[in-house]
Amino acid sequence: MLTVAATPQETLTVDVLIAGGGPCGLMLANELGQRGIRCLMVDPKPGTAFNPQANATQARTMEHFRRLGFAHEIRAEGLPPDHPSDIAYFTRFTAHELARLRLPTAAQAVASVKGLSGSWSAAELPHRVSQKYVEVVLRRHAGKWPACDIRYGWALDGFEDRSDGDHPIQATIRCVSTGESWPVQARYLVGADGPRSPVRQALGIGWGGSSGVKRQFMGGTMFAAYVRAPAFYTAMPHDRAWMYVAVNAQRRGFIATVDGCGEFAFHAAVQDGEDAESWTAADARRIFAEVMGCEIPMEVLSVGTWLAGHALVAQRFQQGHVFIAGDAAHLFTPTGGLGYNTAVEDAVNLGWKLASVIRAQAPPELLASYELERKPLAERNTAYARQFADSVGLLEATPQLDDDSLAGAAERLRVGQYLDQHVRLEFNIPGVTFGGRYDASPLIVHDGTLAPPDAANSYTPTASPGGRPPHAWLADGRSLFDTFHTEWTLLQLGVVGAASDVQAFIDAASALTIDLKVVAHSAPELHALYEAPLALIRPDQIIAWRGHDALDAAAVLAQASGRGVPGQSRSAAA
Repeated sequence: MLTVAATPQETLTVDVLIAGGGPCGLMLANELGQRGIRCLMVDPKPGTAFNPQANATQARTMEHFRRLGFAHEIRAEGLPPDHPSDIAYFTRFTAHELARLRLPTAAQAVASVKGLSGSWSAAELPHRVSQKYVEVVLRRHAGKWPACDIRYGWALDGFEDRSDGDHPIQATIRCVSTGESWPVQARYLVGADGPRSPVRQALGIGWGGSSGVKRQFMGGTMFAAYVRAPAFYTAMPHDRAWMYVAVNAQRRGFIATVDGCGEFAFHAAVQDGEDAESWTAADARRIFAEVMGCEIPMEVLSVGTWLAGHALVAQRFQQGHVFIAGDAAHLFTPTGGLGYNTAVEDAVNLGWKLASVIRAQAPPELLASYELERKPLAERNTAYARQFADSVGLLEATPQLDDDSLAGAAERLRVGQYLDQHVRLEFNIPGVTFGGRYDASPLIVHDGTLAPPDAANSYTPTASPGGRPPHAWLADGRSLFDTFHTEWTLLQLGVVGAASDVQAFIDAASALTIDLKVVAHSAPELHALYEAPLALIRPDQIIAWRGHDALDAAAVLAQASGRGVPGQSRSAAA
């Protein structure tokens, strides 16, 4: 942990002050900490999340956890390794099953990932794990970095961006339990402080997008309860799943399995005229019984409400020396599980750029690319989440679904067929997971090729600059991604010869003080996969450039690192 002065009035001096200790703030602390960037993270909560909150870690997020060295720790959390991760739909949990998507367990995901190709060619597969467990792992690793000072129970009380000097951010943090205040000065401030972000509000940054969408489900007020109910498994007559969704005319809801032993995150639609803000543990048992189809004993650990129907993106992601990220910058309806995963990638994108500027390896102008790259991705991902919410939420659940009659059976068949299509739309999304691109970014050196169309449910690996590198498993069992450098990587693929000489890149990287490592792989299939012998991979594992020679190495590296003028480098396709 960062050593600080013992007297309360002495100013704490850091490079980056992070407000918010959720997945985004913790991931950013890890990204900065591994690079030796002094950061202070504060969060008024006493510790990491108690409530389950987000429950799905997408494969791309798992690849970033793998890059930092702890994907295996995340995969060991949450459900037992042999617990099904299916998504299943019912009229009531103890009544009729309507549809089910069977998915691999955590153990099966590890065993099967090396045999997958096409859309799911990846270093990691998704993992069904509650955010509360993810945060514990992220905090543990952030706390290992000497440059990181992680403080839960501390709030950001206020800040000023003086726009000049070495540390233009002048802020005050306060210990929630004692009221003790400390002044802080920092080079940059990042507000990763949630949907009601005090940092965003202080900057006067408004929302764009849509809100207040009403649907029968996933639109309007939702009731949430964290419950412990092992009796669920004895009362449930169907196969186990990770997520159980109830579709009926009385009460629509779902539960996500938290630990596989009886803890669940329960969410239910609130009907017009109901005052869910005043609901208690007794109400949670009543509402749970409506979607369950019977009463079961349970312990209610917490209750609350939240509002579905958001697809909001902040109008700006940066103002002066202040940035916003995660839920402070974009607010999702949670269909598809995209909010938390988008937040993690915000931190990944911003982390290496802040480090580059703070180390004087790039000019401050590099930081403008954070909004240029991440805002379009937030707009894309909120649109996908809205599409998934419309698909499930606008489906009408009629009273006939509960009828034990021929008409009821026909209605269940109709709805089941629809849900069978929907569950694949929402939960088999390699295109959303891997297909995000930064094509409009000035840091991307384009080669004249077009990326495949953006589609939620399919993904075509491509080395066209601007997106995730195509993945492959090597003959020795390693992931290609495992061979990438922690900073910049120049892939040298196929037979090494004059046409792919890389000395110009090595010299240019040295002149620009860029930490570049040349990684050579001779397998012809990798050359074919990337369709070029050279590919430049950014620290966030995005392809910045690919080409057939190193003649433009200096211009390519200058542009990709934020020090060049777009258009100066020769097209690799020329």
